[in-house]
Amino acid sequence: MKANRLFKTFLTAGLVATTLLTGCSSQETTSSEPVKIGIPSDATNGGRGLLLLEKAGLIEVDDKAGWTPELKDVTKYKYNIEIVPTQANTLVSTLDDFGAATINGTYAIPAGLKPKKDGLITEVQEVGSDNPFINVIVARTADKDNEDYKKVVKAYQSQLVAEYILEKNKGASVPAFEYDKDYTVDKNFVSDIEGYQSSSDGKKVIKIGTCGSADTFRAVQKVLDDENSGIYLDVVVFDAYNLPNEALNNGEIDLNSFQHKAYLKNECEAQGYDLTAIGDTSSAPLTLYSKKVDSLKALKELAGKKED
Repeated sequence: MKANRLFKTFLTAGLVATTLLTGCSSQETTSSEPVKIGIPSDATNGGRGLLLLEKAGLIEVDDKAGWTPELKDVTKYKYNIEIVPTQANTLVSTLDDFGAATINGTYAIPAGLKPKKDGLITEVQEVGSDNPFINVIVARTADKDNEDYKKVVKAYQSQLVAEYILEKNKGASVPAFEYDKDYTVDKNFVSDIEGYQSSSDGKKVIKIGTCGSADTFRAVQKVLDDENSGIYLDVVVFDAYNLPNEALNNGEIDLNSFQHKAYLKNECEAQGYDLTAIGDTSSAPLTLYSKKVDSLKALKELAGKKED
């Protein structure tokens, strides 16, 4: 009997201790200070970050700001957060300093962050929408109806290219055109595309400028060859974003494909370029990442609702 009473005493004490610790843990899930949320500091992607936070239910943004809101356009903070504009290419390395941050796939994927696996919420860019952050193929306005250029756009907007974008980028970039989502590829699909070789012999050469990797155009070239289009893409890779539009406007290249609609619009207004988007290609969605919580719900619990 004495042994039983002793066991009950220890059991009760253990339950009390567990309850107290659990209570403390619960209280610590809400921060006493505003939870810092990082967004890109440039105007275009900063606006995207704010719209993603609105979609997440953390803030409300003035509808009149359209696609490019600024901090002054935040009309309500629904949770106790502080939005901190930060240079986009540093958001991955400083993620520990934030409760969460909106990061472009260009920077997230090389750092090992995967939107579907690690993201709390990801930007959705509808195919065929007026979203200015969809990437495009661009021509000089005078050449926008060129039939060969239309063939290049059609080849880009093909099932093979869609599959390559999806398999290569794993969510960092997604097709901005209609495609069959129910597909299968073999394990060597990406490497086979990247190893594809074509020839300019007997073909019309079209110079197309880009930045970064040019591998997607190997897939485009394969489609053009499979269709016997008689077109060869001479891909010119530029090392700075301000160069492809200048080269296209000056006639040094025929097309370019590296930018979203908002960037093109800003460049044309600032530089006086007479360029036109002739086809949608892909989008690189922003994703909200965190190293402190593993869900949007947990982030909201950490921040706590903002008192009116």
